[in-house]
Amino acid sequence: MKIKVVLQLLVPITMFLSLNSCGTSDHGAFPRDETFYVGGSQWGSPNTFNPLAWWSAFPIMSGGNHNIMYEHLLKYNILTGEVEPLLASLHERTNESVSVVMNSAAKWSDGEPLTSTDVDFTYRMSQRYSGVPSAYLWDYLTDMEIDTVEVDQQQKERITFIMTGAKRHNPLAVLSILQAIRILPAHVLQKRLEELGDSFSALQNERMDNNPVVSGPYNLYNYTSERIVLKRRDDYWGNDALYDGKEPAPRYIIHPILKDNAHFSLALQQGSMDITSSFIPRIWRGERHGVRTWYPQEPYYVAGSIPTLVMNVTRKPLSDVNVRRAMVHAINYADIAELAVSGYSEDLQPGLILPFGNEARYFSQEDADKYGRLFDPQKAKQVLADAGYTSEFDGRGRLRHMLDSNGEPLPPIDIMSPAGWTDWEAIVRLAVRDMRAVGIDVRERFVDASIYWTSQPNGDFDMIMHTPAADLTPAHPLARFEAVMASRDWAPIGTRMNENYGRYNNPNAENYNPAVDSLLKLIPVLNDEEEIIQAYRELNKHFMNDVPVLTLVYRPEQFYQFSIANWQNFPTSDNPYAPPQVPTVGAARDILWQLTLNNN
Repeated sequence: MKIKVVLQLLVPITMFLSLNSCGTSDHGAFPRDETFYVGGSQWGSPNTFNPLAWWSAFPIMSGGNHNIMYEHLLKYNILTGEVEPLLASLHERTNESVSVVMNSAAKWSDGEPLTSTDVDFTYRMSQRYSGVPSAYLWDYLTDMEIDTVEVDQQQKERITFIMTGAKRHNPLAVLSILQAIRILPAHVLQKRLEELGDSFSALQNERMDNNPVVSGPYNLYNYTSERIVLKRRDDYWGNDALYDGKEPAPRYIIHPILKDNAHFSLALQQGSMDITSSFIPRIWRGERHGVRTWYPQEPYYVAGSIPTLVMNVTRKPLSDVNVRRAMVHAINYADIAELAVSGYSEDLQPGLILPFGNEARYFSQEDADKYGRLFDPQKAKQVLADAGYTSEFDGRGRLRHMLDSNGEPLPPIDIMSPAGWTDWEAIVRLAVRDMRAVGIDVRERFVDASIYWTSQPNGDFDMIMHTPAADLTPAHPLARFEAVMASRDWAPIGTRMNENYGRYNNPNAENYNPAVDSLLKLIPVLNDEEEIIQAYRELNKHFMNDVPVLTLVYRPEQFYQFSIANWQNFPTSDNPYAPPQVPTVGAARDILWQLTLNNN
């Protein structure tokens, strides 16, 4: 059995090393000093490179902010919390509109200028056709206006995004949209739509993998079931307009398709991988092999998200806030940080606001101490007892079941999580251990990812692992609160709800708390910093009191680890010129222009 396991590990790595040296079918096509290997985004054979598909292959990654093939109007820097220029620059922002001015230098890879026509086509497509993944943006917008304005003694196109009368009035969300929607070539896709009889579904089903027209610094070169290869565009418009005439250092970017995190970890240590966003336990072991992270010691990574356990509050006993509060006290968060995620987390604080970085100004330690709950098993038992719950254990101290106030056994509570997500599996096992120790009958349930993704929006679970609003945007931390507390689009269990999966704060129930939804609507239109801080404090108090989810640990938006065996000058805490992300997303793409070869 051990021999079999070793062989399963070695075969994919051998294939990967062969890929590095000969490029599989293109012998010698990818010199190591011109090629940058990235991992952690693609886990299976590429299906499509269509930016209109619901799920595309690297580096498009539907729903994310990858921007080196198809670019956005703006890019977001998770370190500074600022939106930065890309195809356009932020011009004005009010509570009723956000405007940008286009970069007149922007061009498509076929030489055609990229203008407001392309922006209008891209955004209006969501109105014209059903099935467009970005259709949600018209919940936040009601119109777009295009005119010209003088900027730096030049006439430039201005696009104003109007929010007046929108279903959701949220200027922060509009800023997030502008750094998330990829601009598409109108002159190419409009013609193709006409050829397809104006069938958007037919257009959406095309692979778009043959020399696509893009605006970004790289384009698709080739791909197989083992790798995706991008090639630098030497005529990229942004080299002169954004990077002072400099071009990205790597000629090629290759994403190998490996089996799992362990394979990416080994490749990184061998120097055949340059950067990866995959989870690698005990990252410090790679230091002697040239593996580095943002910080040289714990927590190694910059936290940007909060994995949680979402509770279906329509099911007993989770409908009882006392049970949820007892759960908060039951879990040993230090164990989760140390044993499940290798110490890659700051100490967990109560609430749904990160107590450091850009969100620190909204966090109140006073409120956390007064309203929050942390690990205290005896307190957990007391809360349950005061609420009338008892638990029965066998002679060996193992929990049999939990009883309600009438002495009736309660059904066990399942925690659903995708099988094979090793860090999440470890978190769930530790949480189950701790909650069972205080008498809460909780059990782990690891399922196929397809079951997980279907069950989550339909509410078909007792408890489920989830990272709310995992990608940092200009709308954070509000987006995280909306993801677990908003009841604006309430849907009953069994029907799809794209936020608040646990159905907290039912607007039709007697115990509905309207203050929560009021604060969610108020915060994005506040302009006074002190008022914003106070509103977040109130919202966080409601969260700590009602416990709609269990926060478990701090996690980076992306695990950021790199090898200096071949390339160097990656950003770190000592050299923070770009955020700690794979350099195909957001403002982290600036890394590609700053990399230098390690000639040692």
